[in-house]
Amino acid sequence: MELLALKILIGFVVGTLIGLTGLGGGVLLLPVLIFGLKIPAIVAVGSDALFNFVTKIPSSAVHLYKGNVRRKVVLAMAVGSVPGSVGGVKLLQHLRVVYGTGVNDFIKIAIGILLIIVPVLLLLQRGYVDVGFMGGAQIDRFGNLNSSFIGDSANPKIRLPGTGGGNDISSLTNMIVAMKHEKRRFVANVDFITSPGWLRGGQSRVQSGLSHGGMWRVVTDLAIIGFDEVGREMKVLALHEGVSRDHVTDNTDFKILFDDHLEITPRPNPFELEVLRELDPQRLYTA
Repeated sequence: MELLALKILIGFVVGTLIGLTGLGGGVLLLPVLIFGLKIPAIVAVGSDALFNFVTKIPSSAVHLYKGNVRRKVVLAMAVGSVPGSVGGVKLLQHLRVVYGTGVNDFIKIAIGILLIIVPVLLLLQRGYVDVGFMGGAQIDRFGNLNSSFIGDSANPKIRLPGTGGGNDISSLTNMIVAMKHEKRRFVANVDFITSPGWLRGGQSRVQSGLSHGGMWRVVTDLAIIGFDEVGREMKVLALHEGVSRDHVTDNTDFKILFDDHLEITPRPNPFELEVLRELDPQRLYTA
């Protein structure tokens, strides 16, 4: 009886949120069905689809009655979404035949990734994220990052993971990049701009429509690097202890600027070291 009451309560809360925000049950209900009620993932997907159908009929009717609907837009999208949804179900059934119960693990992973990526992208687009952190295979003097491929696009030497949301992060936040300082990474021109920095320098980022954010700092194993306020080219702000200017220039494939008041990077204090050791107990990323 208590479990039935809990299910009714979940349905009430999710239904209220659907009516209030228009969010689909997949975002709201699937995690509860799979991770809360321990329903097999493929059954949870089917149950969620039926729940959406039942719930959205009355909420859609109310919105239609109140005049809150753009009918032409809905009809145009439905032309694609209806066959798309049927195709998705058939694909899921095919995966079930091929992988058996293993398809449940696939669905869990996919939903888990979406539950992380979608909220982050929504926060980014609404301007609620100030600073982004990233790495890459290549970076040029204007802070443009490449994490897509090395070589020619038609016949790349190496294929890399790709954007993974990196383009959104670099387009909408003040970026901090962490990279190993090597000539093959700090290149005159990246093979592909996966995540935009200051593009061609100067006002080119803003002129291209990216009015927010920009490349702020690049932290390497040799130095802390910022960007010139006018030309937006890389400028070394501080050298790590024991590192010389020549060491930086020898490992950079373009002419890099140095600040007039070049500093020495301060050593981390005991508290910072404690946090680093806690985050990386095996010292995979820290010395």
